[in-house]
Amino acid sequence: MTMFQTIGAASDRVMATLVAGLEIEFGRGAGEALAARFLEAEESDFLWDARVSERWLGAYHAHDEEDFELDRVAIMGQLDGRWFVAVSIIDGDGNPHGLMGRRGFGSERQAREAFAVTH
Repeated sequence: MTMFQTIGAASDRVMATLVAGLEIEFGRGAGEALAARFLEAEESDFLWDARVSERWLGAYHAHDEEDFELDRVAIMGQLDGRWFVAVSIIDGDGNPHGLMGRRGFGSERQAREAFAVTH
């Protein structure tokens, strides 16, 4: 039997493993800073993978993506021990192309309340 777990559910372990690996490679103390840089560079992908809820908000009309159909999707999840609500730009295949905004929360309840009114 295969067990599947989202990044959000395992984010503490994922972050600890990432930091530990980076410290082995680049020295003690460098791991956390480098992990933060990885997350920042690939934020849209990490948040999309860590989502626990999503809601379609409508089409996204990009000026430079005329032959590409994109959507705005509200997402909620947990990454690195913190809850978030964000608006992602997603293509028809479910691949993230960017973020329109992100807010962090200290509890799931606060995130769910914000998610309910995100538009």
